[in-house]
This record gives sequence, C-alpha cells and structure tokens, in this order.
Amino acid sequence: MTDYSTIDFSELEAASADEVVTHSLTRDVALPSGRTLALITLHNGHDHKRPNTLGPLTLRELGETLDALRERASAGEIDAVAVTGKPYIFAAGADLSQIGALKERSNALLIAQRGHQVFGKLGDLGVPSFAFVNGLALGGGLEVALGADYRTIDSSAAAVAFPEVFLGLIPGWGGATILPNLIGIENALEVIISNPLKQNRTLKPQQAYELGIFDAMFSPAAYLEDSLAWADRVISGEVTVERKNVPGRIERATKWPAAIKIARGMLEQRIGTVPKSPYRALDLLDKAAKGSKEEGFAREDEALADLAAGDQFAASMYAFDLVQKRAKRPVGAPDASLARPVKKVGVVGAGLMASQFALLFLRRLQVPVVITDISQERVDKGLSYIRDEIAKLEGKGRLDADAANRLRALVTGTTDKTDFADCDFVIEAVFEETAVKQEVFREIEQHIDADAILATNTSSLSVEEIGSVLAHPARLVGFHFFNPVAVMPLIEIVQTPQTSEEALSTAFVTAKSLKKNAIGSADAPGFIVNRLLAKVMGEAARAVDEGAALVDVEKAFAPLGLPMGPFELIDLVGWKVAAHVQDTMVTHFPERFYASENLHRLAEIDQPLERDKKKRITGWTKKAKKALEIGETPATADQILQRVEDELAREIRIMLDEKVVPEVEDIDLALILGAGWPFIDGGATAYLDRVGASERATGRTFHDPVIRGVVG
Repeated sequence: MTDYSTIDFSELEAASADEVVTHSLTRDVALPSGRTLALITLHNGHDHKRPNTLGPLTLRELGETLDALRERASAGEIDAVAVTGKPYIFAAGADLSQIGALKERSNALLIAQRGHQVFGKLGDLGVPSFAFVNGLALGGGLEVALGADYRTIDSSAAAVAFPEVFLGLIPGWGGATILPNLIGIENALEVIISNPLKQNRTLKPQQAYELGIFDAMFSPAAYLEDSLAWADRVISGEVTVERKNVPGRIERATKWPAAIKIARGMLEQRIGTVPKSPYRALDLLDKAAKGSKEEGFAREDEALADLAAGDQFAASMYAFDLVQKRAKRPVGAPDASLARPVKKVGVVGAGLMASQFALLFLRRLQVPVVITDISQERVDKGLSYIRDEIAKLEGKGRLDADAANRLRALVTGTTDKTDFADCDFVIEAVFEETAVKQEVFREIEQHIDADAILATNTSSLSVEEIGSVLAHPARLVGFHFFNPVAVMPLIEIVQTPQTSEEALSTAFVTAKSLKKNAIGSADAPGFIVNRLLAKVMGEAARAVDEGAALVDVEKAFAPLGLPMGPFELIDLVGWKVAAHVQDTMVTHFPERFYASENLHRLAEIDQPLERDKKKRITGWTKKAKKALEIGETPATADQILQRVEDELAREIRIMLDEKVVPEVEDIDLALILGAGWPFIDGGATAYLDRVGASERATGRTFHDPVIRGVVG
C-alpha cells in the first residue's frame, strides 16, 4: 500500500502554474437540529460555461481545506462536512490540459496519487462527509462524490458519467475500485466501460440514483435545503441509508468473475484488442472484488500513470481538442451575419434519407418543412415515417404532446413543386446520379426566389457540375450528411468556385442550428471522408481479389481501430453504393484508386456475407463464392495493413497539397466525426505518423513533433 502522506507533490504543482484553479470556498451552515455542517463549494470563478476542473493546484487547495476541517472536527467545532459545486456544475473531472501536458510518467503517477490522497481525506474527517451533487459530475468530479460517506443528487443535473475509457484513460482516483463495490460489478461495467464506448453515453440523475451511486435525490427547487435537512437526519440516525446493490459474498465469488469474462469476450468482438484503456479498466474491476480499498488505489495509480504517459492518451488529447474547439469554430466559414434566415425548408425526395432530413429540420429549426417525390404514394410513405418517429419520441418522453403535435402540423407533403415557392433552403436526397440531381434542381429553381439556397446531399459527385444547369449557380452548396442522420455529427459543406458567401454562410449557420459539426471542403471527388474510406474499401477489395480470405482481410485492418472492418462497413452502406463510390473515384483518379469487378458482382447478391449466431462475419455465402473471381497470390496481413496505411498517407498529403481542406486537423476531425475514427488514434494522421506510414509514403510526417506519449 502507498503512504501518500510521504510523497512530495511540489514538482507536479510547479508545472501547473497556468491552471485555472477550482477553489474550495468554505462556510458553516446551521442544520435544522442546531448542528454545524461545513459546506465546501467548488468554484473556479467562472460561470457554468467553464466547468470546474481538478488540476494539481485545485487538489492541493482542496486537500488543505479538508485538513483544516479535520482539525475543526477534532475540536468539536463542526458535526459534518459536505462538498457541492457552483450553479449547474459539480465538477467536470480532471483538468485534461494539465494531464496532457505531463512530460514524464513519474508526473503522471504523481497526479494519480495526489487524487487518491486528497479524496481519501473525505472519508477520514472524524465526522460524516456528504457530497451534494448539484449539477454535472464527470470523471474525477464523480470520484470526489464517491470519496464522501453519503451522496445526494439534484434531479436536474445535466449528466453523471465516467468518460475516461473514451479518452484512453481509466477512472484513476478511486472510481474503478469504489464503484463496483458500491453498485455491483455488472452495473459498474456498464458505467465505466460500456457507456464510454457507446458514443460517451452519460447517466441521467434518476438512472444514477437507481443504480445506487447516490443515496437520495431531490428536486432543484430546494435542492441544497433538502440535502442539508436529509444530512441532518442521517447524522442523527433518523435516516438509515440502505444500499441494495452492494455486492455480497456470493456475487463476488460467482457472478463477478463470470461478468468479467463475458465483458472481455464482448470487448474483443466489438473493438478488438488495440485499445488499451478498456482492458486496463476491466482488469481493475476484476481485482476490485477482493482485497482492500488501498490496494485498489495503488493499482489505479499504476494504470493511470501508464495510460496517461502513453501514445493513445496523447492522441486522444489531440482528438479531444479538435472536437471540443476546432469543431465549434469551423475554419473557412464566412461571417454568420451573411446567412439567409431559414423560415421554411424543402426536401426533394421522400425516401428514408430524405425523411430523416425532414425530421431533423423539423426538430431543430421548428419551421415548416415540405417534402416531395415523384408519386403521392411515396410522399405519403415519407410522411408516415416522419409521424411515426415523432410518435416514438413522444412515447419515450423526449417530446411532450404539444411539441409533438406542433411538429406534425409543420410537415407537409406534395407532388407539386410550386409548393416550394416560399422555401428559403431546399435540399435534395435523390438518386446519386448527376443528371438526376440536375433535373431536380432545374425544375425547383423555376419556383423559388432568386436568393433561396439549394443544397445537394451528394456523397461524391461534383457539386459544380450539378449546378452547371442552374440560372443562379452561386446559390448551390454541398451539404453532405452521414447515415444515420440523427446520430452522425458531421456535415461536409462543399464550396464550388461559384458558391456565394451568403450560400456558404447559410449552410454553416444551418448546420450549427441542426446541432451538427460542419467542416468545409473543396469540390473534389469524394470530398473528405468518402475519398479516404474509398481507399480503405479499395485496398480491402484488392486483397480479396488477390486471394486473401475474407476473415483474414477483416482482421488485417483491425490495427486501424475503425468501428468496423471494411466489408462490415460495405455491408452497412450498401454494396451498390460502395461499388458506385469506387467507380466515381477510379473515374477521376484511375492511377490511385482500385476498382474491383468483384464488388459489382457482390452487389447483385442479396446477402453476400455469411455470419454466425452472434452476427460475426465468418466468410462468403455460397452464392458469393460462386460469383467471385479471385487470384492465388494472397498478401499477408502485414502487407495488407501496410498498403492501406501507405495509401491513406499518400492520399491525405495530396488532399492537403490540393487544398481540399485548409489544414491537416480538418482531415482528422472529419474522420473522427464522419467515420468514427477512434480518439486513441488521434484521427488518421497521428496514427499514420506513429506507424511510419507518413514517412514511407510521403517522406515526411503530418505532425512535427509526432504526437506521442511522454517518456519514462
């Protein structure tokens, strides 16, 4: 066990001079019984837009405050201690900028040990300790609460979560040890591992309370007063806290190891074995079943130090910064004041994609939306889908009855294009063929105002060519969504040489209103994401054509860390779509992109992939095997992986040289948001630098210095 009191943290604190300190503001509160409670309010001096974070200097001040309160408790001056936060915010966890700036593993170890030392004091005050979680509590913020003897939560708190695994870390200030022993191993696996891997899912206060993370929940109207009164009754013994999910002896002996084994198998199936943090968290949760809390903390120290000093966390911090900062201020976006107000939206098409657009515009913009298609039957089908989705949202409580009825009233359908006359923004989602899109826009333009904006959702066609038939081509902009529309956060906004500043500004402002992240792209084939995914799919097809087994090809791509293998991806987007994208890219760049006739053959088969009971790919179906024409010189897994790495590096360098995007950061941001490229890679370019592909293929790295972990 580690004696934290003997550790010198001065070097760690000296390196944190620029930290925004979250202060421990303390005052005495008289409880209803007449007892005295010392209330610590965590506050960094900013409003809720800059959440409280926990860096070395913050931890020092909190530790000193707790030391002083322990002395007061010993002297009989106070009967309890509680910690709460500023309005709407308890604490958003560790100050990641401070952790990301660590120069050596030894300092990463120190920050892990410092958190354990300070939070451990909450349970060693000589009087009962409470955490009044009045708002957002993430990561280290939640671990502050777990350090207290008792916890309450405001029913309106924004979110509760342990997001560390998503960022390449583990809950390293007590969470991985305390939580499973508080709420049981299965619940802890969900909170610490499963939720972060599901797009960083968080808990609502009610969920956190039901899991047993909190002992009481109160409404925001009198949250602090109710928490203080409840604490008073706990101190007096009037209230006995019962924790129903605390694991017993039988659970520890039988259910615990079984849950760990199942979780490990699911992780290997879902994410492979490249990400380190989920498996390190799993090991900590496994060992938390036995031994002392102090032993668990020592294991957390080592795990957090290893991960915080590693390449995956360094890449995660680069990716995190892109998503948190760059995505919110799109490079190349014109002044927002140039944007045309969007008071009515037209959607051309009533298929699944178009209907998803219409629903999104309805929910986010709250303006009239009209959809059209070639027949009333198709229009009615689209309207039915939209209304059914509204009903589902209402059923889940995400819309009240009034809001649902208002949305239903705002959406209409038509086969008459004159109904688009007063639309400010019209987007098409028709067949991916230039002539079809040209005909749609040529007809629509006859009925709309000269300054109304036209948007195409094309995934790879030339926006300029589509607009060449328009009387006002300056109004046309690419507005490329990713599927599923409601989930994927990216929109690629494509500018042609003719696109006006007003049209471009309207597109960026509209994307923001839709709560999407927009990235600007030049009008180049495939734009950003699909151009690079075409490289991935092309190299996978090449490997199969040469004779490699399907399962071997999927495994060869695993080190890239993508959410799914290349053929799993093709099966998701559709074989005909994939073949069309490949053809488009080969047409424009025949010397650089690979076209496979086998893709077209497979596109004519209903289900070319054979799967087991767990839906894992096991090979080709009999029909697919008959259709395929393959060679007898299969490449090895290493050769396949190196080829795709080098091809990606080469294509990204060309895209940067051709100014498809302004900077390399935009490539990575697009791949993270649009293709699910993992944070632990830092998008694509940090990964390609680390594995040597950038230098092999282009003679230089994308980042200088290369994004790596710390030394030692």
